[in-house]
Amino acid sequence: MIVLLAAAAAVLVGANWISILIAAWRLAPKGALPPPISDRPATTIVVPMCGVEQFSGDTVARAFALDWPEYELIFCVASPDDLAIPLVRATIAAHPERTAQLIVGDERVSANPKLNNCVKGWRSARYDWVVLADSNVLMPPQYLHHLFAAWRVDETGLVCSTPLGSRPCGFWAEVECAFLNTHQARWQYAGEALGLGFAQGKSMLWHKPTLDAAGSIETLGEEIAEDAAATKLVHRLGRKVHLVAWPFEQPLGRRTAREIWARQGRWARLRRVTFPGFFVPEALLGLLPPLLFGLSAAAAGGFSLLTTAATIATAIYVPELVLAAARNWRVSRWSLPVMLVRDIMMPAIWLRGWLGGTVDWRGNRMMIGTDSSQLEQVPAT
Repeated sequence: MIVLLAAAAAVLVGANWISILIAAWRLAPKGALPPPISDRPATTIVVPMCGVEQFSGDTVARAFALDWPEYELIFCVASPDDLAIPLVRATIAAHPERTAQLIVGDERVSANPKLNNCVKGWRSARYDWVVLADSNVLMPPQYLHHLFAAWRVDETGLVCSTPLGSRPCGFWAEVECAFLNTHQARWQYAGEALGLGFAQGKSMLWHKPTLDAAGSIETLGEEIAEDAAATKLVHRLGRKVHLVAWPFEQPLGRRTAREIWARQGRWARLRRVTFPGFFVPEALLGLLPPLLFGLSAAAAGGFSLLTTAATIATAIYVPELVLAAARNWRVSRWSLPVMLVRDIMMPAIWLRGWLGGTVDWRGNRMMIGTDSSQLEQVPAT
């Protein structure tokens, strides 16, 4: 029994190391230039907007300053009363050199409010290449270059980027950085390198004729999460989802514990419903599972519990910190304690993914069921 418990702890620590090594090999450092590409086609960028966040002025303005020969911007807003409208209109007016428009209206084609907001932009797109980009993505000048550099002609069906947490303000924003960067991004890049590419809705580069031939953007409403539907669609087409070599930043600002819990719980529920087979092993991620196995083995064998706990924690967290530092991701004096808080939260979030059915997203109450989902008409309070 002692050997089995120790082996279980060692396997989980080893899997953690392998994921970090793969991610380190797969990822370029933050700020790295993309490889040169010969073809830079005209592209449409569709940006769904819902409200104004702390860095909305920066993220919207960045979309007008991309280093690309020809592209158009289409900002989509569902409600005519949305506070994002004045911001978008002012930014468009300040950049007459850039082709851009704002489209207002709500067409409910699915239970996904963000997808509903994107439909009108997709239909208005003039070009064959379309990027669906969340409004809180801080686009670098080489944004489109990074996306197209990851497209492989013979096998790619979709190129995406995970969000890279940056500009945190306060302890809980640091916790969200720990979730986004060295946990979620790391495992997603490791999975993609092993052939298990999953789409991420933050930035998605589509070849529009291909998606239109497969049922157009409405097809992404087959799942409550458009990125889950995109993953399954691309796989049905015999193609792969690829990730950019350098993920794009999402500036966080200040966050609260309640916001982190709500957001991570919503994402867990979406993963549980859309990819249950991959969601189940998430219970084994983080510090607590190998720590539990290791302490059980130490207790049964009469070894020091403190030494065992310190050894396992070091084996888990030091490589993670090295990965973040090597890739110029967020590292601060809070990094170690926030990773510990993150890992303490993870089992509860995993359970929340199984038990919860209703989540809130920017004023919309979404009922997420195993067999079907729906967007309620009454706004969440």
